[in-house]
Amino acid sequence: MLFSTLFSLVAVAASASAQTLSGQFTCAPAGAYTLCQNLWGEGAGVGQQNSTLLSTNGNNVSWRTVWDWANGPNNVKSYANVEHNTAKGVQLSSLKSAPTAWQWEYESQSSGIRADVSYDIWTGNTATGNPASAASSFEIMIWLSGKGGIQPVGSQVQSGISLAGHNWTLWKGPNANWEVLSFVSQDGDITDFNADLKEFFDFIQENYGVASSQFVQAIQTGTEPFVGSASLLINNFNVTLNH
Repeated sequence: MLFSTLFSLVAVAASASAQTLSGQFTCAPAGAYTLCQNLWGEGAGVGQQNSTLLSTNGNNVSWRTVWDWANGPNNVKSYANVEHNTAKGVQLSSLKSAPTAWQWEYESQSSGIRADVSYDIWTGNTATGNPASAASSFEIMIWLSGKGGIQPVGSQVQSGISLAGHNWTLWKGPNANWEVLSFVSQDGDITDFNADLKEFFDFIQENYGVASSQFVQAIQTGTEPFVGSASLLINNFNVTLNH
């Protein structure tokens, strides 16, 4: 009986420390980050999603998102993500390094899942600006996973790019008033990613007309599900901008 009571108390305490978000655009503080649901495309299908903050430790964050979406197989339903609160406002010309690490796994997934696991990095002409707004010049995505034959915005413009110890294809295309540049892994799922994002910034400056005067306005990481169901666990994520 004592063991049972103690177990119940521990379970309650653990539950209380984990914050689960369920609203369409609900956000919550997550240590050095902000965790957001961002179910911006839910109207293109039917389903649900929730996201849970598991832990924070300095510049590290762990969280989980669980989703079940149907219909509209070619439409993104959401981008549940974390965004670093202070790794922003740095001009590319003054960026010395941008180390990042991301360990993640699918705890479960349905057959026929269509989803990516990706960085979503926003740059603009000013030090501040909301992602996907008039302040955005470029959206730089890094797909560590892409399941079900999904494709980024635009068309493929290059393949066999070697950066950060992996091989990538690059897709390019317009979206609203900004340009999208998407690096897609050619190596399958990269579930333990350690890199310097400056390699990607340098590449697009040298090859695709991104000016060194651009500012990093936001660094987000998360998943874009189209259809299917899954539980995605982010064991740990961190990123830093050194300048």
